[in-house]
Amino acid sequence: MKTSFTALVIAALGVGQCQCLPHVVPRAAAIDGNSLTSSKQTRTHRFDTDSTVLNFALTLEHLENAFYTEALGKFDEKAFTDAGLPGYARGRFVQVGEHEAAHVAFLSGALGDKATKPCKYSFPYTDPKSFAALSQVLEGVGVSAYAGAAQFITNKDYLTAAAVVLSTEARHASWVASAVNKFAGWSGALDVPLGLNQVFTLAAPFIVPGSCPSTNPALPVKAFPSVKFGSGGPGATVSVEFDASKDKALFAVFYTGLSQVVAPIKDGQVTIPSELRGQVYAVVSTNGTQASDDNIVAGPAILLFEFDSQGKLI
Repeated sequence: MKTSFTALVIAALGVGQCQCLPHVVPRAAAIDGNSLTSSKQTRTHRFDTDSTVLNFALTLEHLENAFYTEALGKFDEKAFTDAGLPGYARGRFVQVGEHEAAHVAFLSGALGDKATKPCKYSFPYTDPKSFAALSQVLEGVGVSAYAGAAQFITNKDYLTAAAVVLSTEARHASWVASAVNKFAGWSGALDVPLGLNQVFTLAAPFIVPGSCPSTNPALPVKAFPSVKFGSGGPGATVSVEFDASKDKALFAVFYTGLSQVVAPIKDGQVTIPSELRGQVYAVVSTNGTQASDDNIVAGPAILLFEFDSQGKLI
């Protein structure tokens, strides 16, 4: 992995040293809601109406819209080129930002007076490079969020709408990773669908606590406790830090594509599976076979294992 890019992502998220992207500390009180559970990785909720699913998507789109609006208001084209980014980067980011604004307008229009309103947000980038690094991560999470939530949509028109938003988010993630940050534009043949609680755990740190309008509909989601993985890539044994009882067997579960790869945690350490590549999500679970909301005790963390055109780790 490129140390410079890793350092930028770490700096953007305000976390400790790591050669992967560690956790972002969740603020569970950012959005009112309560948890629902099930036995499957992504089938962790049941919704009374499609509007709840769309409001969950709109919550994320408000966040992304604010992210691009704020950053592009701070950094002009010269700031991007002075930071060593391509001359075309800012113009393309403007287009990405316009897409996110269009997603907000589209979902808000579909929901009408039921639409959730934006909160206040805090994004820890410091310059165009750390902004681009964080953009790559956020767009990847957006793809996983839509992929995981699609199963809950019953209205076929809404499902089609979600599908075309998802494909656009995937184009964003691929462009930022490859054209701007010079990494692979994909992690593998399949993206990772994340459960709603997992997505909320990753999104909540950017929402200023208590800033969401009181009139917003409550979402049935919760944030899990955080987890931090130490320095190291696939094949390395690294530390795992989290706040949970250690009096039972615990496992690190790595999400890659539609698969879960499980590794035992022993004495606060885990060996990262050697086959992992790209943007991977990891949780700590009490289940040594498959993680679900019923048995996750911390996470997810986002791990970035960048690789070259030969599939070798960078």
